[in-house]
Amino acid sequence: MCFVNLIFIVCLAADPANCHSEQLAFESHGGLKQCMFLAPPEIAKWSEQHPGLNVIRWKCAYPDDGQNL
Repeated sequence: MCFVNLIFIVCLAADPANCHSEQLAFESHGGLKQCMFLAPPEIAKWSEQHPGLNVIRWKCAYPDDGQNL
């Protein structure tokens, strides 16, 4: 089974300079392209569950494909 990671940078709403990365894993049925299509609703769902954080940047990558954004 192959996975793709949705990696995103989030910052505290009250302190935009305080940021960190988060990631979600998807089972890969279409690779990075499918991840790009699935990402916006997943980011919205994650954001609703974490109201004090703002997603400022995101990308899709294979698990061992570096975490730099």
